Amino acid sequence: MTTLKEIEAQCRNCKKCRLCEGRTNSVPGAGSAKAQIMFIGEGPGKDEDLKGEPFVGAAGKFLNELLASINLEREDVYIANVVKCRPPGNRDPFPEEIEACWPYLESQIEAIQPELIVTLGRHSMERFLPGLKISQAHGKAKRYKGIDGGKQVYYPMYHPAVALYNGSYRGVLTEDMQRVPKLLKKIKDENLNKQP
Repeated sequence: MTTLKEIEAQCRNCKKCRLCEGRTNSVPGAGSAKAQIMFIGEGPGKDEDLKGEPFVGAAGKFLNELLASINLEREDVYIANVVKCRPPGNRDPFPEEIEACWPYLESQIEAIQPELIVTLGRHSMERFLPGLKISQAHGKAKRYKGIDGGKQVYYPMYHPAVALYNGSYRGVLTEDMQRVPKLLKKIKDENLNKQP
């Protein structure tokens, strides 16, 4: 199995799509290789491209606050994005860019084996739970065929950036985050009960 360090090195040298042409840094991901929770956003923004780390701008500061509200720090979880290089002008990633990056994200999930994957925003949710509307799906856990044949639990949330443009989403995101510890406990209990 590929290690996170190997995946990060592959991302930094990747030239599979045109996003590599405009990047300062690729942004593979950051956090614990033993994380029980993995957060997956859409793609790096300007600050992330400059630093080579995910969620370091204003949306990242709010994500840190959300994590702190359930007694977690960034080092306790793993944070990644669907695409590893910044789309120009923060536009939505094109389908071929998402496809080019998909093997990296798949490898990260396989390397970490998180109990719970929290998708941040509709683009990330669409990759794992196609056909859902985030306005209806956020805050509700779903099992899906997923990477490892159906064991994965996905939990859609709005992207933290929405709260920067519309303050009313702060409460929604905070509420959804508050459910994460109970959900994680439930998943662990279910997994324990399944063991022979």
